[in-house]
Amino acid sequence: MKKWLMVILTISFVFLLSACGTQEEDAQNAGQSDEENQSDEANKAKQETFTIGVIPAQTEGTMEGAMDKLQSTLNDALDQSVSIEVYPDYNGVVEAMNYDKIDMAYFGPLTYVIAQEKSGAKAIITQLIDGEPFYNSYIITNVDNPWNSLEDLLQNPGEIDFAFGDPNSTSGSLIPSIELKDRGVYTSDDDYQFNSVRFTGSHDATALSVQNKQVDAGAIDSAIYNQLVESGKVDGEQIKTIWKSEKLFQYPWAVHKNTDEETIQKLQKAFLAIDDQEILDAFGATGFTEASSDDYESIRQAAIKQGIIKE
Repeated sequence: MKKWLMVILTISFVFLLSACGTQEEDAQNAGQSDEENQSDEANKAKQETFTIGVIPAQTEGTMEGAMDKLQSTLNDALDQSVSIEVYPDYNGVVEAMNYDKIDMAYFGPLTYVIAQEKSGAKAIITQLIDGEPFYNSYIITNVDNPWNSLEDLLQNPGEIDFAFGDPNSTSGSLIPSIELKDRGVYTSDDDYQFNSVRFTGSHDATALSVQNKQVDAGAIDSAIYNQLVESGKVDGEQIKTIWKSEKLFQYPWAVHKNTDEETIQKLQKAFLAIDDQEILDAFGATGFTEASSDDYESIRQAAIKQGIIKE
């Protein structure tokens, strides 16, 4: 009798251990399932957010408030969450598009053709300045200086301290560097006839450097320069323009190559309707209009000429 009792107890103990093991496995599986669900939900939320990268048009100004308003406008237009980030430099936006970190970007013309070459970015919108989608590259100097033309400035280049903006800026670097190269005074940032060459990083920094006589001359975006003067951030009476490029097509807003046509049309419609002055001022714009990659072919050719893009 005792033998049978021992057998029954042993069997009961085995079943108990088995049941406990099953419950523990179920709990572990449930925990793993919860974690997987949370991860899936996070990834889904990330995918559902339409992300936009913006180059730093200026180092000063109220970009943050304008971007909040633009974000809200596009939230409504797309009927989904939109996230806008202003990047610290031009190249960061190109790389973000290249590595699929953003769905849309506000580029300079040069950074756009680089992004188009690297990742197939598609231009869909650009800004208007007084009704036209064009701007120029300026070379400016302080009014106290004797030069009234680029020819005057370059008579003694070895005495000149020259400033570009961001190395990837169209009007602050690419176009003026080609002009100076054609005139035989500049080949690269370590091969030039000037006394010194520096990159300020932004258009307003260049304007202030010229105004404060920290450099003798500098290259700048005409639209941003005019906006800086109008807003009082720089004193236009202290600066004069001594060179002006041909017309350049304005800064594009470009989408990732995989963006569907319905989303593109919603974005275009939303931008064309923007009339909020704070948003427009952030980009030195008076409105927006549609754009395409064909509008930037001249910039692409300039980038090829400088060896930035290989043909």
